[in-house]
Amino acid sequence: MIFTAAVLTISDRASAGIYEDKSGKLLEKELRDFGIEPVKYEIIPDDFEKIKEKLIEYSNESISLVITSGGTGLSKRDNTPEASLAVFDKRVPGIGEAMRKESAKITPRAYLSRAEAGIRKDTLIINFPGSTKACKENFEIIKAFLIHGLETIAGIDKHNK
Repeated sequence: MIFTAAVLTISDRASAGIYEDKSGKLLEKELRDFGIEPVKYEIIPDDFEKIKEKLIEYSNESISLVITSGGTGLSKRDNTPEASLAVFDKRVPGIGEAMRKESAKITPRAYLSRAEAGIRKDTLIINFPGSTKACKENFEIIKAFLIHGLETIAGIDKHNK
């Protein structure tokens, strides 16, 4: 099965053109190299309602995977986890737990990430940090189980084959 993806960078400064979005572009490349074609890429400000709107839009379009970059920290403007939780039909807490656990082997600051993961309709949504280094490291972590998760959500049963 061919899976599609969207990359949504959530950053006040990148959306205002103050700096270039490198993490979103890196995630697009990681997805392509992994065999999943990104069909959408956008940069929006860290605004609760705008984040929710985009996540709903992408899942209504039946995009298989949405990866967000940014807005998972502790600052007052970091709204990505709350906006994501507001649209999930089901949480998938193990993804964020795996990313924090494995990333903490590199830096203890990983435990400050509030990244969430969940499902809305037939779309898996995963929050990534905003740093390119953390995006690359976290994508490596989820590769081990990503396709199985997407297949399960899509109703592909490989358990009895």
